[in-house]
Amino acid sequence: MTRTRTIRNSPDTAEVDTSWPQADSRPEDDLALLRRFEPVIRYTRGEQFYPMDIEPYVRESSLWVRRPDEDPHLVIPEGSLTPEKLAEPREDPFGTVYYLRFIEPLQITRLAAYSLRSSRQKREAIDIFRAGRGRLARVGYVSRLADALFSLTLLARGRVPGATAAAAAIAYKRMSSEHAVAPQQCYYGRVIRQEGWIALQYWFFYPFNNWRSGFFGVNDHEADWELVCVYLSEADADQRGPEWVAYSSHEFSGDDLRRRWDDPEVEKLGEHPVIYAGAGSHASYFSKGEYLTEVPLPFLAPVSRIIDLLSDLWYSLLGRAPRQRGQQADGAPLSIFRIPFVDYARGDGVSIGPGGHREWDEQRLLDPVPGWVSDYRGLWGLYARDVIAGEDAPAGPMYNRDGSVRRAWRDPLGWAGLDKVPPPPEALPRVRTRADEVRGACAALVETIDRKSREVTGLGVQVAAMRGRPHLGKLNETYQEQIVALSTEIDRLRAQLTRQEAELEALDLYEERLRAGYRDPARGHIRRAFHPASDAELRLGRVAEIWAAISVGLMLLSFVAVAVFARQYLILGLVALISLLVFVEAGFRQRLTRVVNSVTVGLTIVCSLIILFEFFWEAIIAAVLVAALYMMWDNLRELWR
Repeated sequence: MTRTRTIRNSPDTAEVDTSWPQADSRPEDDLALLRRFEPVIRYTRGEQFYPMDIEPYVRESSLWVRRPDEDPHLVIPEGSLTPEKLAEPREDPFGTVYYLRFIEPLQITRLAAYSLRSSRQKREAIDIFRAGRGRLARVGYVSRLADALFSLTLLARGRVPGATAAAAAIAYKRMSSEHAVAPQQCYYGRVIRQEGWIALQYWFFYPFNNWRSGFFGVNDHEADWELVCVYLSEADADQRGPEWVAYSSHEFSGDDLRRRWDDPEVEKLGEHPVIYAGAGSHASYFSKGEYLTEVPLPFLAPVSRIIDLLSDLWYSLLGRAPRQRGQQADGAPLSIFRIPFVDYARGDGVSIGPGGHREWDEQRLLDPVPGWVSDYRGLWGLYARDVIAGEDAPAGPMYNRDGSVRRAWRDPLGWAGLDKVPPPPEALPRVRTRADEVRGACAALVETIDRKSREVTGLGVQVAAMRGRPHLGKLNETYQEQIVALSTEIDRLRAQLTRQEAELEALDLYEERLRAGYRDPARGHIRRAFHPASDAELRLGRVAEIWAAISVGLMLLSFVAVAVFARQYLILGLVALISLLVFVEAGFRQRLTRVVNSVTVGLTIVCSLIILFEFFWEAIIAAVLVAALYMMWDNLRELWR
């Protein structure tokens, strides 16, 4: 057994497992704090995997190792692996990867039987998942082309076999039925005290991520770790309650992950935050809905940067700032060469947590940190050797895939961008401390400026005294150089003093506002808020959806037709095809007027360049003639005034 403390829920009481010695009561206090604010997770219809205890998963898995230039090697077979054996020390050369293997893909006969049974159950069931409309119609043509390329790359890059998701669902259903051994709902908790904050971390382990095979998403992979973090002020946690919450969402980090506790976007049941989990991906969101997610293609990143530079140049020629380019509804700039996917976080399925369909069966405190967390740096599922790591299983809660420590684990404040935010009771003292520091820096600058000013004045007097004395010429040049250097330095110091005085004034005003009860805007820290698609975006025409689905394939078929039957007109045919696609696309997206204007401006620029090229010297002579006449007229006009 790992050294984790467990609470098992019963209908009437919560039984505390005290099988491990306790140095003091702090762990039990931490457990009570975790339970007080434990989240409620709402899933989408069709979700197959829910948070569970790691022990039955480890028991069902085998441990493998892949050393550099070697084939995978079985270390511990299925049925013999335990969390303690997982944590055993192992020495290997650089580049070695340890990983678990949860299940083997189903054989074709079993897969067919499972698919047939699932289809029959879906036809008979009402509570099933149905995909949203218009995933591809919500993005541009180039993004659809990137999506097609991404689908093709799955044939060449490392991936989790398609039948693996079905095998995982069968294994998970079997483990879930053994409730006495494998509790259905479990989370792992940490309580971290850092810089005046208390961070309550809730780690959720899922046996499988079937986003691709189950919900038309980016990837499938064995195992999945997700995190929800609740932040309290250590000074008055009991009186004030939580100040912030942060939900993990794919690979994002920073300010955009967190919301203040009083933000209307944070839904709560009493003191329990509500999370809407992405179907299959298990990413966490504050609001229910369908989220358009764009995944960049790493190997196209250089091309994307070139396109962005050319786009900036184009918009500057049109007199528009680059930041005014087309944007998503959430304000994030649209980017080509990204694959569009929808993360379904509808919240219309099972809910787990206080007041939900199911309660948390177990809460396990990672104090002390068990060996399977701290000593095992390998992957928690299949190492598919995916070049973009999307199909590789994640590492445990403490580590990244490369074995480095996760920022969320070592620095929970920095992970959510809270490292620069003081707890409310400490805000006023820290403002005063900062103001005193700036005031001291200003005083030191004033003293330095006064000293250097006296020095430069003395040098000026010295230079004035040397006038008319040729034998002091070299010394005079030296003093002149020193005066220039000192004057430049004094100017820099005065500019710095001006900035710090403005900073000090702002700090003094901020202190007054804090004393009067002022709080910073609840959403002032958010740069890119993740919003679900609006009703208008979801109400796409059926024709637009069909066009989005066939446009890439139609383009390729048209290219083949031109290449086979009219190769002599290949360039002309490509231009005609691209033009047709652009205009049809603009019509569906209600941007035809904008496209026509852009094409008009572009043709005007091209025509101007052609005229300039054909009549270059005539244009130069005309420009010089006009410039000369203008200068003479302007100078004569000044004389006549």
